[in-house]
Amino acid sequence: MSRRILNIVPVPVPPAALEAFSAQLPAEVVHPGFENVFVAAAAGAKIIDSPYEQLLAEAFVLEAACRAEDEGFAAVCVNSMSDSALAALRSRLSIPVVGPASSSMLVACMLGRKFSVISMWSKWRSLYEKAIVEHGIAHRVASIRDIGTRPDAAELLAGKEEAVFELLYREARRAIDDDGADVIILGSTTMHQSYSYLQKKLEVPVLSPGLVAAKVAELLVLTGTSHSKKAYPNPAVVQDGLFSGPA
Repeated sequence: MSRRILNIVPVPVPPAALEAFSAQLPAEVVHPGFENVFVAAAAGAKIIDSPYEQLLAEAFVLEAACRAEDEGFAAVCVNSMSDSALAALRSRLSIPVVGPASSSMLVACMLGRKFSVISMWSKWRSLYEKAIVEHGIAHRVASIRDIGTRPDAAELLAGKEEAVFELLYREARRAIDDDGADVIILGSTTMHQSYSYLQKKLEVPVLSPGLVAAKVAELLVLTGTSHSKKAYPNPAVVQDGLFSGPA
């Protein structure tokens, strides 16, 4: 029986978009015996562009994944650089729960001295800053750059590849040449379609955050390791279903 990892997209998206998100993890990179299941939040945030939307994403990601352990999943990945509900799910669950922001930034710290995040737009900056502060790694950050383009959680980069890929490359080039970055992190799992393009064009490691998180989850499952319950204690009262129950 395969070990299933639940991947939560923190905004409601149509089935076709879920397929595009799942393309982050082609079959050849998934460890034998693992299966990745992608689901989207039932409601809540649209693009996670503000503290208001961040809170909505937290609530509905928690709702989507809080029963994952009971449903037989081996791990949970929050498929967004927002790392929505990461701490809450670690409190609720004993199985590993990982997020792309924390995973990719900490891996970047292993691969180089300073990393830069290359994003679609400036309204996501607070998501990166939150993870940077939580992990105390501000001194390892070369820069956070964006291309000033509003993202689309339903279409991702489809139809915009030629223009967007080049803009991302230019900002990554500036991050390396001007800011001193020696590792580049894509600023969103919605940007994964640019991963291969940037890998080929840049001389430094490029991290696709959804892929990194999935591989970290596999590692934790394979080694029988999970988060500390001293750091993320179980709730005294479990109230699953608050957001999906009757009014």
